[in-house]
Amino acid sequence: MTIASFIPSVTGLTAMSHSLNTVADNIVNMRTTGYKQHETLFNTLLGGSGFNYGAQSGLHSSRTAITGVNYWDRNNILQEGLVSNTGNTFDVAISGNKNAFFTVVDEQGNIYYTRAGDFSKITQGDTTYLITNGGMNVQGFKSINGGDEFANSFSDIILDAPQYIPPRTTTEAKVMANVPASDVDSSIYTIRIYADNYDGEDLNMIFTRDTSKENSWLLSFAMQDGTATGDTTEVLFNSDGSIKSPEIVNVTLHWDDGTGDNIAIDLSEMTQFASSSQITKIEQNGSPAANLIGLTFDVNGVLQAKYDNASPYNIAKLAITGFTAPENLDAYNTTLFTANGEVGNNFFVDTQGLIVPSSIENSTVDLAEEFSKMIVTQRTYSLNAQSFTVNDEMLSLLIDLKS
Repeated sequence: MTIASFIPSVTGLTAMSHSLNTVADNIVNMRTTGYKQHETLFNTLLGGSGFNYGAQSGLHSSRTAITGVNYWDRNNILQEGLVSNTGNTFDVAISGNKNAFFTVVDEQGNIYYTRAGDFSKITQGDTTYLITNGGMNVQGFKSINGGDEFANSFSDIILDAPQYIPPRTTTEAKVMANVPASDVDSSIYTIRIYADNYDGEDLNMIFTRDTSKENSWLLSFAMQDGTATGDTTEVLFNSDGSIKSPEIVNVTLHWDDGTGDNIAIDLSEMTQFASSSQITKIEQNGSPAANLIGLTFDVNGVLQAKYDNASPYNIAKLAITGFTAPENLDAYNTTLFTANGEVGNNFFVDTQGLIVPSSIENSTVDLAEEFSKMIVTQRTYSLNAQSFTVNDEMLSLLIDLKS
């Protein structure tokens, strides 16, 4: 017996101690948003080279000395946690794609990836940023002029939606309505329009029957705070009730404040049937003035400003990153990961329907599983300690034989 006989027990004690730390880490993070449960795995620690039994023994096999146990940790990165609603405006959870991570950046410009979407905001100077609970800047693709087009590269998400949006001028309109083929001499169709200084005005489109021609109507316009003139005064229909001409009427507006606008009105879907002057639908591209009432994420990961005119204003879309081999990401801390040469290519994930607003992804820790591991680890540690004690007693007895 030599001192080396203690090595297996020592490696066992060290490995079980580390395993217990892993269990403790998991348990303490069972309420941590976006936390991925990790586990300690073991492999045999070999020592010395193999040797063969000679022919005299009649055995022809070899073995390698086993000197204990080694350990290593694995993060279960692709395990998804349950999503729960929080009601918080800036909380978001990724659901339905395990290989998708929020992209965040620290003050030094280092990029990290996380599933923890418990975000908040911070104002520095005159700029308000969307940040993680650790103070890192959340990354996204900035909206172009508040619309559905976004920048090609990601940057810090800045909450810069205007508090007030003036009226958007109406430049196009489309009228889908029926002009009665008989029994009436005139019909009026009203379009609600907007201009810089007019937050909702009625433009009346007046059809007056031209008795001198078949299927012919005289067209004129009227509005309260100005005058309107069309580039044509005659509208013709075909015998089957469809519009003949014109399909587009260009109207010039002269407002009472001295300003002017032009509106192209599409009449291509108007009809002339023997029924009432029914309006099916009127569309126009203007909008009333609006005051900001709040911010929210949608299911596509777009941060939007909501206004009292019900028109959304897009601020930015979350930059969600995926990897060829995401399980190889390095754990930076409990919820942050960094890329390395083993993760393969990174790419931006399609966020269509991927995001659950006002929610978070919970920890993946299973408490019952962790307690089971704790019991097994404790028992194994105890057995290794007992093995160490037995070796110590045997070595002491051997030493006593000399005395």
